[in-house]
Amino acid sequence: MIDSLAQQTLLDPAGLGESELDTLLATTFGHGVDGGDCYFQFACQEGWSLEDGIVKSASFNIERGVGIRVVSGEQTGFAYSDDIAMPAMLEAARTARSITSAGQSGRIAVAARNPGRELLYHPDNPIDSLDEQAKIGILKQADAAARAADPRVTQVMCSLGGVHEVVLVLNARGELATDVRPLVRLSVQVIMEQGGRRESGSSGGGGRFGYAHFLEEDRAAAFAREAVRQAQVNMEAEDAPAGSMKVVLGPGWPGVLLHEAIGHGLEGDFNRKGTSAFAGRIGERVAAKGITIVDDGTLAGRRGSLNVDDEGTPTQETVLIEDGILKGYMQDEMNARLSGTRSTGNGRRESYARLPMPRMTNTYMLAGEADPEEIIASVDDGLYAVNFGGGQVDITSGKFVFSASEAYRIRNGRVTNPVKGATLIGNGPDVLTRVSMIGNDMQLDPGIGTCGKEGQGVPVGVGQPTLRIDGMTVGGTQAA
Repeated sequence: MIDSLAQQTLLDPAGLGESELDTLLATTFGHGVDGGDCYFQFACQEGWSLEDGIVKSASFNIERGVGIRVVSGEQTGFAYSDDIAMPAMLEAARTARSITSAGQSGRIAVAARNPGRELLYHPDNPIDSLDEQAKIGILKQADAAARAADPRVTQVMCSLGGVHEVVLVLNARGELATDVRPLVRLSVQVIMEQGGRRESGSSGGGGRFGYAHFLEEDRAAAFAREAVRQAQVNMEAEDAPAGSMKVVLGPGWPGVLLHEAIGHGLEGDFNRKGTSAFAGRIGERVAAKGITIVDDGTLAGRRGSLNVDDEGTPTQETVLIEDGILKGYMQDEMNARLSGTRSTGNGRRESYARLPMPRMTNTYMLAGEADPEEIIASVDDGLYAVNFGGGQVDITSGKFVFSASEAYRIRNGRVTNPVKGATLIGNGPDVLTRVSMIGNDMQLDPGIGTCGKEGQGVPVGVGQPTLRIDGMTVGGTQAA
């Protein structure tokens, strides 16, 4: 039977049962239709911010609606409504169907929400997991920890957010899947001043669990102390060198470079259209030996994980590159069908008002065998990049530019002074061939990633071990 929470949240208020879904299915899909779905979504979201010990803002909003998509060949008809009621849905269905000239027939068959495995996260509403004072208490705990860590801290900004999302997907085959998705995040930013110099640092984390996670193991305070540490490093940083040099990337969040410079190029739509630097290269060596990259939406509690994707397909672990050989791409339903393959559970959309497309979930490189200290010791002169800020990537060419928010100079096999203003410039496919050492310390990021594509943002995860990359271009303000 239909998942009870999805039934109560999405269908019961509109008086919808299986007979109404059967009517919607028959109106929407039929002969001449290759795919599509009716995507129902309910989401409530809240946000809290604290600045200098004072609650600056609090917000709460609810979103509810349905998006109806009809696919025929490469043609897509799409309409959506923020009113989950039969008249509005039937009108949206007729509008979407008219674009592809679909016929009328079909019947419903209810599928299990998550066949064959346990749920990846608990479906409880995180917004209801703590009262308002407890939520504010998390922010105040982080504020106090930041100020206690260094008297030079002049400003502390903390934010806390939570989402409770319920989705129900009815596809053109008459299969129905549901998911209940919690998501929380805590962020801390500090400003430090000394002698007329101002520097900042930030930290945070989250995932698919409740707010109590931030109260356990002193996490809120730990995020604050990490933000202060980064500001302290920046306060002592010198101008970054410039030129071609060996670069060591730290574990965890630096995997965002992997995500942007390589991950997007492995999404199915870019490769089907031939616009990716990796198009048509399955079975070829595209990276140095030892490099294995996977996209895995099945990691319990992770920010990028999903029980089912936004087309109702169970997520999975997809090997993209294995020991340097390109093995496959991330696929949604439409691009998989047009490419003669199967969906990998990577169909994602920002909301019911947007179309799904192939997107990453948790994308990371597996660990190698080298000790991280051995990797550092192997570099006579180079750069050690620990954290990254923003960047730009050209999917077609693979060229990228990324700014390092925390980096150090390596001299004679030792990490020395911090540097500021370092940018890494390169080409994603080329960088993969220049990896000469892979650490045994693979880490995932703390749960802060949001990926943008065609104007849609979705939560994702990244990760990698320590890596040594030879002959990488570093942009800075002084000669290397």
